[in-house]
Amino acid sequence: MEFRFTEEQQMIRETAASFFADCSTSAAVREAMVTERGYDLSLWQQICDDLYLHAITLPESLGGMGLGYVELVAVMEQMGRYLVCSPYFATVCQAVPALQRAGSEEQSAPWLERILGGETATLAWIGQEQPGCDAVTATFEPVEGGYRLSGDYHLVVDGHSADILVLVARQPGTTGRDGVSLFVVDASALVNTNAIERQWTPTLDQTRHLGRIRIDSLLLPVDACLGEYGQSGAVLEQVLQLATVALAAEQMGAAQQVQDLAVQYTKEREQFGRPIASFQAIKHKAADMMLRTEVARSACYYAACIADEAWQRRAMAAELPEAAAIAKSYCSEACFRNAGEALQMHGGVGFTWEYDVHLYFKRAKASELMLGTASEHRETLAKLLLDVDQPDKGAAA
Repeated sequence: MEFRFTEEQQMIRETAASFFADCSTSAAVREAMVTERGYDLSLWQQICDDLYLHAITLPESLGGMGLGYVELVAVMEQMGRYLVCSPYFATVCQAVPALQRAGSEEQSAPWLERILGGETATLAWIGQEQPGCDAVTATFEPVEGGYRLSGDYHLVVDGHSADILVLVARQPGTTGRDGVSLFVVDASALVNTNAIERQWTPTLDQTRHLGRIRIDSLLLPVDACLGEYGQSGAVLEQVLQLATVALAAEQMGAAQQVQDLAVQYTKEREQFGRPIASFQAIKHKAADMMLRTEVARSACYYAACIADEAWQRRAMAAELPEAAAIAKSYCSEACFRNAGEALQMHGGVGFTWEYDVHLYFKRAKASELMLGTASEHRETLAKLLLDVDQPDKGAAA
């Protein structure tokens, strides 16, 4: 496959890079990350109103751009590069695919229009440390006029602040894909109820905020269920695979940036009367960092092309699980190892508060654990290659 950006894709990539370089400076990131919300609301409004980047994958019929995952990955690469503190990943890379894939056009349109208007959203599904649908522990049961949900969601990206919640629950007694449903909820309508509790969960990565959501006998109307109830397990898995590709792009962007920061520092830092960049050992480290970044970029944009096939429901959609696993496993290690090498190349000052390398190192470690570790994705690849206990790969397409 020969990959080249179109003029439109290159323009989106360059515009995003220029904007985030100006608006997501070190000072701006540090100011946003200490707030409970975790991002600057004015920056989010600029992303939505001025650049319209939140509408990349939204359909043109609703006023979106109607583009695909290559464009989305180009934006996520630059967000990772500049550690942008925003609800973009939760809203555009998790909630939007869930709304579009799980619900009918009639169901999802009102919620997507609210997102187009600048509201934020997130997807909550993790109840225990298991991959995919196995992580879902919240339960629901049909009642007169709707559904009753109960459960505890952990590690929800922007879960404490999102305006719209997509909650995943299963029928009691079911496992795996069976019995899984997605429910959409207006968070503001539940502020004064005792059925839901949301709180910020501080973690290692201060630049991306996670929340915890507890629900207890939350009553929802019939139309809150996206699609046919109990039949959305395959959809959830595809949504998570699409989000995995987007997260890998963010990791790749971060890997590029720590490489650039390290190289720049070694050109300025002198030892024994000359810049340490002239030492062969440093050159070898820089070369290894560059190799990891470039291979990560290839894996990531290949996965973006496959994700686009899945998004458009085309022939290669069935390859998404494999492409997502390849991209995430390699990008996770490339980002973390590059961040570690950058710390070494900075010497003792690398992990001090004054330098940004430690922020990238924390993001690298946190994102490595999100949506499956490298080892877990390699296990997935092994099962796919050996065709061991795998469900129909095209079921969610």
